[in-house]
Amino acid sequence: MSRPALPPAARIALAIGAAGAAVLAWGSLVERTRWTLRRADVAVLPPGAAPIRVLHLSDLHMAPWQRDKQDWVRSLAALEPDLIVDTGDNLGHERGLEGIRRAFEPFRGIPGVFVNGSNDYFGPTIKNPFAYFGGPSGYVPRSKPLDIDALHSYLADLGWNDLDNTAASLDLRGTHFEFFGVDDPHRGFDRLDLITGAIDELRAEDPLGDETWPDAASVSTRRPTVTIGVTHAPYQRVLTSFVNHGAELILAGHTHGGQVCLPGFGALVTNCDIPRSQVKGLSVWRHGLRSAFLNVSAGLGTSIYAPVRFACPPEATLLTLLPTE
Repeated sequence: MSRPALPPAARIALAIGAAGAAVLAWGSLVERTRWTLRRADVAVLPPGAAPIRVLHLSDLHMAPWQRDKQDWVRSLAALEPDLIVDTGDNLGHERGLEGIRRAFEPFRGIPGVFVNGSNDYFGPTIKNPFAYFGGPSGYVPRSKPLDIDALHSYLADLGWNDLDNTAASLDLRGTHFEFFGVDDPHRGFDRLDLITGAIDELRAEDPLGDETWPDAASVSTRRPTVTIGVTHAPYQRVLTSFVNHGAELILAGHTHGGQVCLPGFGALVTNCDIPRSQVKGLSVWRHGLRSAFLNVSAGLGTSIYAPVRFACPPEATLLTLLPTE
């Protein structure tokens, strides 16, 4: 005796349920660990300068048992980058530094800069994923403080410069770079009011960067310099301030590229106020007549309580800086 056919509504519900289960399985078991290297060229160097290879790492949300992620990050040392830029949220567990040490050790001796993300301060917690549709996530009082001082100590031991609300300079392959950055804007730790003073102090220490130049401190007599801004969360107030302070390239993370995206539509949320069209990848941020290239990394991790990605694989970025024409 045959069973009665299901009503159309029931068949639709079953189909939706099956599709949802398939998406969840793919996102949690496959795509979440489908590590991807995105490459992009950016013309910001002075004419005739040697190319600079910049490895942009972000949002590892590292837990100590995530050996596959650690091994993949370690393998990126074979790219022989000239500079590492780490835009925060390295930690994803109270013992996350164990995994970061293992992942980052092959980069020892390579110049680097870094800023904090909120998850370098606070451990992950269980959250309602639908709350992100109401706006950027907020601080959860039960979040456990993490040992950010130990993280800073290790990154400094690698030889990387802390850019949290300050500035630094480096010479790489014959090009002079100035960097400035802010502490995590998502938690309001950024101090944009300190950037001007940090840049002025940096230039006062080495106003020309080359003893062969005339002994005047005006910008017009300084040697050609590339200025890079670094932040964890790409809030519009930060990006606009960076452009106003002369950044030619800005690097950020935080968004996870949306983490769960729809093919043909893109990110559903950004977890900040950046336009969805700029939630990941290379674009241009404009303010008035000024502009800067903007690279937002989709990041390499997720919260251990939301281990899923869809249409947005985890990534690191290799930016090749090239001379302008």
